[in-house]
Amino acid sequence: MLGTPLRVLVVDDDHVVARTLQRVLSTRGYEVEHVGTPAEIQDLIDRRAALGHWDAIVLDVNIGEYSGLHVLAALREAGNRTAIVMLTGDDTAATATTALRGGAFHYLVKPINPPMLIEAVDLAVRHTAVHRELARPSSGAAAPELVAGRSPAMAELRQMVPRVAATTVSVLISGESGTGKEVLARTLHQASPRAKKPFVALNCGAIPEGLIDSELFGHTRGAFTGATHARPGMFVEADGGTLFLDEIGDMPLPVQARLLRALQEREVRPVGSDSVRAVDVRVIAATNVDLTRAVEAGRFRADLYFRLNVVGLRIPPLRERPEDIPGLIATLLQRHAGAQRPVLADDALEAMVAYPWPGNIRELENAILHALALAKGAAIDLQSLPSSVAGKRKFARAGTGGGPEPEPAPGNAEATPSEADDELDLEVSLAEAKKRAAAEFERAYLLRLLEDARGSVSAAARVAAIDRTNFRRLLQRHNIDPAKFKV
Repeated sequence: MLGTPLRVLVVDDDHVVARTLQRVLSTRGYEVEHVGTPAEIQDLIDRRAALGHWDAIVLDVNIGEYSGLHVLAALREAGNRTAIVMLTGDDTAATATTALRGGAFHYLVKPINPPMLIEAVDLAVRHTAVHRELARPSSGAAAPELVAGRSPAMAELRQMVPRVAATTVSVLISGESGTGKEVLARTLHQASPRAKKPFVALNCGAIPEGLIDSELFGHTRGAFTGATHARPGMFVEADGGTLFLDEIGDMPLPVQARLLRALQEREVRPVGSDSVRAVDVRVIAATNVDLTRAVEAGRFRADLYFRLNVVGLRIPPLRERPEDIPGLIATLLQRHAGAQRPVLADDALEAMVAYPWPGNIRELENAILHALALAKGAAIDLQSLPSSVAGKRKFARAGTGGGPEPEPAPGNAEATPSEADDELDLEVSLAEAKKRAAAEFERAYLLRLLEDARGSVSAAARVAAIDRTNFRRLLQRHNIDPAKFKV
């Protein structure tokens, strides 16, 4: 799950329950510590409350002679900002509301559902990570942080950067739109011996076919209509440095042939010129399409593909590495809010972690800018987020599958029948009506999950907190083909 083990503290005087929690959380890769005796709990309150030993705390409301709410208050008063998940056998809304108002992150009711426990602790860990990142002074190194992260995939990528940067070979970066391919290319350039030379970027999909030759290789004066001045071209501009060719899969086939020659011969011929010019350029290309399929389809030259793909680096989409989201949120808040960084409310963080981010880091950055523009006071809450993101909370703050929703305040308007009531079939029993409604909800839920995950069963199952095998059984039960959702 995580690149480095994270620590969870379980505070419960019931050793059987504590061992169960330890076993469940250990399967997720967490290092779990347990305290439960009166002396240990008092020590926690007296001497360790302000120390950030843990990434999340699971705290029982009733712990012998102590009240979990008292421990919660003591930790918060001591300055401990670790996210706390409360557990209790009391399913009243009043207890839930008291815990949440006291600073608890989540509230779950016993008997604990293991997937919901893991879900809550995962979110708590990310909540803690965001606030720790926000508490750190800005280092000014935001760009490299966008290609870092604690997920195994990004940790491996980070380890490869200095090794790849030290070479002169061509690099092909693959990844969906918005994952930070240009940021990675710039990081490679800045870590290379060419760092003091130019980094020149060209989006191959944004230049009309008739102008790409001129952009890449330059042109002489009068070479074509409108060429009133000679231009050296990007190869010459990047001489001694790095040329980044973004969306290389959109490059027309005729230009691909001339690019291949330039790479092989290490020289370029400007449009309209009879002479060539030698260049020393490292090429880093990027694509958001599968170039191997493009080669098979005849849309991309195989020889150019192999010339560019000497080293291949893949940036996974955000939906495959949700553990990186807290650090990215903190980095983007530091970048755009500076010293006046706002507090991120719990419900907003839940929604941001639950959202699959089809636009990846670019969409996340836009959501941060949206939230900063609409935030009221010093907090980013659920209402500050774009509506597409705000609707993605995984469960209610009072704790679904374990905690009740707080009861409506007195004086609220009574519920009125909805338009959907007209569609109810009153000819069947209540049990049958519930069964049908549950099946309809389940199917709609699965369809929406697959749509957001672009057909990825693994990503959808992760959001649903269901293992892939059971998730596939649900798809078969509802006759849903995930392949139809792939983009």
